[in-house]
Amino acid sequence: MKVLVVEDDPVVRRILEDLLTRWQYEVEVTTNGEQAMKALQHESPPRLAIIDWQMPGMDGVELACRARHQLKISPLYMILLTIRGGKANIVQGLEAGADDYITKPFDQEELKARVQVGARVVHLQMELAERVKELEAAIAHVKQLQGLLPICCYCKKIRDDRNYWHEVESYISQHSQAKFTHGICPECYQKVVQQI
Repeated sequence: MKVLVVEDDPVVRRILEDLLTRWQYEVEVTTNGEQAMKALQHESPPRLAIIDWQMPGMDGVELACRARHQLKISPLYMILLTIRGGKANIVQGLEAGADDYITKPFDQEELKARVQVGARVVHLQMELAERVKELEAAIAHVKQLQGLLPICCYCKKIRDDRNYWHEVESYISQHSQAKFTHGICPECYQKVVQQI
């Protein structure tokens, strides 16, 4: 899984990059919010981001808010990394769109565990999205007419499951997404229209 590191401090940035690489993650590094926004707009963007709160220009909270509401990347799991503690700051960061919050200096094992949680959440969300696509395809397939249709050999009406007879157009419209347009075939044209 690709992890985006957004950190302006070169020492912390290097530590994060080394740790994540050791933990078998593909790492993309940026130094500010503007670069991070560009990285998140790539064709296959990172799905997990560790974002420093205090950066020049666009800070981590603004980045989390913009990424969540403007880019609409799904799934995207964002962890804010900051020296700011306290309930008010945690609430502010989570309300902005972050999914998790770690204070500096961070414990490596705690960071690893939180990144693993984020990766697991992203994986589950991607699996769920795939299942939804499969379900939508199955529902579309079910709407197609299948099997035998009891049809009158004289009037061509179709019998439904409750033993009612319907015009072909009515029955097919109710049981599929087919739309009808009417015309006259050459045989009927000769038999009916030309005789008038």
